[in-house]
Amino acid sequence: MSDSSSLSAPATAQAPDYQQKIKQVFAEVGKVVVGQQYMVGRLLIGLFTGGHILLEGVPGLAKTLTISTLSKVLHLHFQRVQFTPDLLPSDLVGTMIYNQGQSVFEVKKGPIFANLVLADEINRSPAKVQSALLEAMQEKQVTIGETTYPLDLPFLVLATQNPVEQEGTYPLPEAQVDRFMMKVYVDYLKKTDELEVMRRMANMSYVGEVNPVLTKEDIFAIRNLINQVQISETLEKYIIELVFATRRPADYDLAEFQQYVQFGVSPRASIALHRAAKAVAFLDERDYVLPEDIKDVAGDVLNHRILLNYEAEADGIKTQDLIDAILRKVPIS
Repeated sequence: MSDSSSLSAPATAQAPDYQQKIKQVFAEVGKVVVGQQYMVGRLLIGLFTGGHILLEGVPGLAKTLTISTLSKVLHLHFQRVQFTPDLLPSDLVGTMIYNQGQSVFEVKKGPIFANLVLADEINRSPAKVQSALLEAMQEKQVTIGETTYPLDLPFLVLATQNPVEQEGTYPLPEAQVDRFMMKVYVDYLKKTDELEVMRRMANMSYVGEVNPVLTKEDIFAIRNLINQVQISETLEKYIIELVFATRRPADYDLAEFQQYVQFGVSPRASIALHRAAKAVAFLDERDYVLPEDIKDVAGDVLNHRILLNYEAEADGIKTQDLIDAILRKVPIS
């Protein structure tokens, strides 16, 4: 009991200062990006909990701009990689180059050696390039030749994909998709926000400048505070029930979905839900998790991990339909 109280004390004492800084992060990003607070919030959840984020949306919704702006506000080393069909794994992680002057091979590190890596249009590259990301995403390290190099922390892959144009694209392998903590669907702006965007960008002398707010040390301190957020055993069991409901819907009075589910979510979904719910509670300035925190992130955490069959596609059933039904049916007991 004494350990628990000693852990929660710093969170109460230091959280207000970091809460103010987080509000400043939203304000600074808002100087450049209009109306995408939801996306920024999800990116921060990923950063503060060490989870990679996959953004999906039609072109022109400021996905790339938001990530690059956020990297400046967080004062982190940022690299953008445009994924194309001819991209090679060595273009991403690096390669060995022969130095003729010294007659030795030297390592030329690739753009993966950064804190924030933007994998732009990630589904445009073939499987070899996708697999090159796996070691970096999971192990936080890269192997070039016979040597393994640790990546600088924090390390986060923020990937974007375009759901509209499917010609010349490659579906991401399930193993890689599962390593993304959340898949966030980015929607169109509201009318008032798009009006503001139009006015800003129509001004050809407009230059969006932002100031750094958080340092690496701040990010790790916030991560430590989120780790101390309390979640009850009841809510932990609720997370497990949600996860199991995606695998066996019939056991949760959702027999109508059983025929459509090919595979439910993996154990990584349980971990991601737990961490994300804590982060939502922290961003809401609480040191404890509510059921609403879990429900808030359930869609983004689960949607890309549920694999439906062709019958579901034929009947127009989406993964979000199953998630919504699960959240309605599964009780908190």
